[in-house]
Amino acid sequence: MNAEQILEAAAGLFAAQGVNTVGMGEIARAAGCSRATLYRYFADRHELHVAFVHREARRIGALLPTDDVVEAVLAAVREVRARPELIAWFGAADAGTTAELAQSEAVVGGLGDEETARWLVRVVVSLLIVPGRDDADERAMVERYVVPALVAR
Repeated sequence: MNAEQILEAAAGLFAAQGVNTVGMGEIARAAGCSRATLYRYFADRHELHVAFVHREARRIGALLPTDDVVEAVLAAVREVRARPELIAWFGAADAGTTAELAQSEAVVGGLGDEETARWLVRVVVSLLIVPGRDDADERAMVERYVVPALVAR
C-alpha cells in the first residue's frame, strides 16, 4: 500500500459521493488498508485533500500549452470537467474546500510566477464554479478580460 493507491481510492469516492462527504474510514476501506495505514500517509482529511489537489494540479499543468494563455485556461477547465473525480470538487457542497485549496502552495507552487499563477487558478476555479453560457462565452470572457490583464502586467 502506498500514498498513490490511497489517492486513487479517494478519487473514486470523490467522484461517486462528493469531496466533503467522504471520510477517512471510507477511504481506508476503498484502498484496502487499515485506518492506521492511511494515517501513516496522511495525518488528517485536510492533508489528504491537499495531496490529492497537488497531484491533480501537476497532472493538469503538464497537459497545458505554455504559449497560449487562452488555450491553457480553457484546456484546464475542459480537463477538470471531463474527469468526475475532479469536477466533484466544484459542486455547491464542496466549492468552499476547493476555493481554499486553490490558492494553496499545493496548487500554485511550481506553476511559474506565483502572483500570475494565483490569478490564473482563480480564473479557472471561477469558470468551474460559475460556468459561462457555453464554450464560446467562456472563451470570449477569457480573451476579453484575462488576456488584457496579463498583457497590462
